[in-house]
Order: sequence, then C-alpha cells, then structure tokens
Amino acid sequence: MHMKPLLLTAALLLGGLAGTAHAQDATPAAPLPSWEQLTPAQRDVLIAPMRERWNRAPEDRARIYERARRWQQMTPEQRRDARHGMHRWERMDPAKREQAHALYERMRTMSPEQRKALRAQWHEMSPEQRKQWIEQNPPKKP
Repeated sequence: MHMKPLLLTAALLLGGLAGTAHAQDATPAAPLPSWEQLTPAQRDVLIAPMRERWNRAPEDRARIYERARRWQQMTPEQRRDARHGMHRWERMDPAKREQAHALYERMRTMSPEQRKALRAQWHEMSPEQRKQWIEQNPPKKP
C-alpha cells in the first residue's frame, strides 16, 4: 500500500485549501538541452540538493531511494497528482497537517469500505466533532 494516495485522501478530506498551482518564477529564455547535452556544472546544479539530503540523513536513504524508485514507475497523471498533493501539504497550516496525519494513520489500516465510511463520516462532522476525533485518534509523533 502506498502512502501518497492515503495521505492525499486525508488531505482532500480537510478541504478549504487553495488549489491554485504556482507558476515557476524563473523560466529559461531558451530551451535547455537534454540531460546528455548538459555540462557537468549544469548537472551538478540539478543534483546538488539531492546529494546534500542524501549525505545529511543516512537514516533516510532507504526511504529516499524507495520514493525515487516509485516516482519513476508513476504515470504522468500520477506524478501530477502527487505534486499537487505535496504542494497542498506544504501550504497546510499545522493544525490541518495534524488532522491529515491522524486521518492517514487511521486509514492506512482500514479496508477500502472502511475508508469510504470514514470519509463520509468526516464530511458530516462539525469542526468541534473533528477536533474531538483528532484528540481520540492522535497522530504518532515522529
């Protein structure tokens, strides 16, 4: 079972977030060449952030590698949806993130039917009922 679909489902349940995509701030004047035609310096600019992350957190290497492997197997539509979910997560306030995390943890052990029922229940809850649900089902602290 993949984490992203459930996390995206949990994030979608929370609603109320702006769905606008951010345009890239810097677009090159001329199209850049294929990877094989990039200079070593250009390639290093692209790889440096990943190299830093890989070296900074040896305990995360297996997770980083697995996510990269899964990313390569995704269709363009799945990648688009994953990017959208990541952007929503980044813009989410801490309280909404806690709710999404709690929902994800609860949903990951449920059958598809149980997840559907929880989604329906969540949509019917008042903000106070949702708060109580989160208090009763707190996310695990990392």
